[in-house]
Amino acid sequence: MDAEQVNIRSRESQNTRRHFPDMCMSNPLMGDFASDWSLLHDASIHGRLVSLNKLINQGFSVNQITADHVSPLHEACLGGHPACVKLLLKHGAEVNIPNVDWKTPVFNACVSGNVACVNLLLKHGASPNGICDVASPIHEAARRGYSDCVESLSLAGASVQQSISHLGSPLYMACENQKVDTAKKLLELGEYNTTHVYHENVIPTV
Repeated sequence: MDAEQVNIRSRESQNTRRHFPDMCMSNPLMGDFASDWSLLHDASIHGRLVSLNKLINQGFSVNQITADHVSPLHEACLGGHPACVKLLLKHGAEVNIPNVDWKTPVFNACVSGNVACVNLLLKHGASPNGICDVASPIHEAARRGYSDCVESLSLAGASVQQSISHLGSPLYMACENQKVDTAKKLLELGEYNTTHVYHENVIPTV
C-alpha cells in the first residue's frame, strides 16, 4: 500500500470516528503490536491464496495488524475471499478482533456480502454481534441488502429486533435503503415491531 492510500485510510478512519458515540471512542481490546501494511494483508484482500499460504509457511503471523488494527482476516473478509478466510482461520487468526473503527472480520464479511465468509467465521466462534453498536454486522448486512448474511447472523444469535440509537433496527436499515427482499427476510425472521419505521419514504411495499 502506497503513502497516498495509507493517508486516505487514515482520513476515513478519523472522519468516521468523529461521529461515533463517546462510549466507543476508546477501544480497550487493542493489542500492543502494530505494523504497517504487509504482504500478508495484500494477499488476503486480493484473494491470492497461493501467495498467502507461502507467506504463512515463511513465518508471517496471521494476526499481524496495521496501525489501524486491521488484520489479514479483516481484509480477506472485506475482499470476500472464503478460501483465504479458511486458511487464515486454520492457522489461528483471531475471529473477534476489532479495528480502530470497531469493525470485526464478520462485519467486513457483511460489507462484502459473502455469506460463505460469514459462515466460516461463525463456525470458528465469531460473535454474530458487534463489539460496539457503531459496527453492527446485522445492520450492515441489512443496509446493503445481503439477506443470506442477515439470516446466518440471526440463526447464530444476532437479534433482528436490535435497535441502535443512530441506526434504528435492521428492518429500518433495509427499508431506508429500499432493500425489499431483505426487509421480507427480516419479517420472516421475526421483526414485527416496526412502529419506529412508520414513515412513507422508507417503508417498501412487501
